[in-house]
Amino acid sequence: MHASIADVIADTAQNSIEAGAKNVSVSLVEDGETIAVTIIDNGKGMDEATQRRAFDPFYTEPGKHDKRKVGLGLPILKQICEECDGGLSLKSEKGVGTTLSYRFAAKHIDLPPMGDIAKMVLALFNYPGDFDLVFTHRKGGEEYTISRSELADAVGGLESVESLALAGEFLSGQEEALQ
Repeated sequence: MHASIADVIADTAQNSIEAGAKNVSVSLVEDGETIAVTIIDNGKGMDEATQRRAFDPFYTEPGKHDKRKVGLGLPILKQICEECDGGLSLKSEKGVGTTLSYRFAAKHIDLPPMGDIAKMVLALFNYPGDFDLVFTHRKGGEEYTISRSELADAVGGLESVESLALAGEFLSGQEEALQ
C-alpha cells in the first residue's frame, strides 16, 4: 500500500522507466483545491486491450515481474483517486508512449500525506537506466523544474555519495521554497 502521494508518484513514474521510455515528464501541481499529477513518457505504450486490463488487479504485463501474477499499482491508485473525490485518465499508444494523469481533492479527509517529494525525485533520478526525467512542481504561484541530466551535470553525476548529497540538498531547497 502507498503511504504517501510521493510513493504513488514514484510507483507510476517507475512504470514509465520500466517501459523503456527515454524521456519522462512528471508534473505535480498543487493549487489548494486539487493535487494533480501528470506523467508523460515515450516508452513502449499499450494497445487498447492492455489499457482495458491495466486496472484489473489480477493482471500484470507478462514478463514484467517474474514471480507476480497480479498488478495492484493502477487499481489501488484508481481507488485512492475515487475515494478522495479525484479522477484518473490513462492514454497510451503502442510504440509511442503513455500519458497518465490523476488528481485528488487536496482537503479530502482520506488523502494520504504528501510525503518527501525531494527524496522521491532523487530516487527517481537515481533509478538505473538510460533515460532523462523532467520533474516540475508547482504550488500556488511558485514552481521549479529540474531534469535528471541537468542535475547530474550540476553535481558531477549521480553516482557518488557526495553528489547524491548535493542533489538531495538542492531538491530539498527547491521544495522548501514552495512552502
